[in-house]
Amino acid sequence: MLVKFYKYQGTGNDFIMIDNRQLGLKLNGEKVAQLCHRRYGIGADGLILLQEKSGYDFEMIYYNSDGRQSSMCGNGGRCIVKFAHDLKLIAGTCNFLAVDGAHKASMLPDSVVSLKMKDVGDIQQNDNDFVLNTGSPHYVRFTTDVNKMEVVDEAHKIRYSDVYKAEGINVNFAEPISANTIRMRTYERGVEDETYSCGTGVVAASLAFATKSKHHMDSTVVETMGGWLNVSFEKVTSGFKNIYLKGTALKVFEGEVEV
Repeated sequence: MLVKFYKYQGTGNDFIMIDNRQLGLKLNGEKVAQLCHRRYGIGADGLILLQEKSGYDFEMIYYNSDGRQSSMCGNGGRCIVKFAHDLKLIAGTCNFLAVDGAHKASMLPDSVVSLKMKDVGDIQQNDNDFVLNTGSPHYVRFTTDVNKMEVVDEAHKIRYSDVYKAEGINVNFAEPISANTIRMRTYERGVEDETYSCGTGVVAASLAFATKSKHHMDSTVVETMGGWLNVSFEKVTSGFKNIYLKGTALKVFEGEVEV
């Protein structure tokens, strides 16, 4: 079966997009992994199916590049909103369903997408290390000279520790560079490598930074390997709400592939 696909990226986090509203396509993990392979396939950090869903503008079905369906992907969420907009399925705003529930999003000028994320309550802190779930589970460690780190080696010590090796966890290393700006790098489970950016990781690091900070914060600017993202939020007694991830999402190319 010849299927049309689209390639999108959000701050270097890249995804294969397929409009599955009429196709009824069912993909197994082996096929997804092959399509995402950067030597033997299209190449991507993940694959996303856009599907119809009653009561919503669409549904997002997300696969990691290892072929497994996964938890929420923030940059993938921004990219599917841009994809839906390019398909003329939505105009300015939308409401879609993902694995962690409903999400609202808005298309802004210059291909910027603002995506509302789930509320975050439980944040575990041990000095400069934080564990929290922003739609996907994340470990955040604050450090220095993040650009000089051997990220994969250091992340493996956490990701494959006895605590996390069974379910896996995304590992982020963050470095404050001003009062509301951080630089970070992320190792993603499912990809099992460093990626240029991770939306839920950016949110996790931002909320950890706000928890760690001694002054009031309601937004952060985050530098990733793939570009800049903005996170805004409201700190409440129970944690954080009204969390928005904002940044550009762009189509790279389109084509056809045998599935």
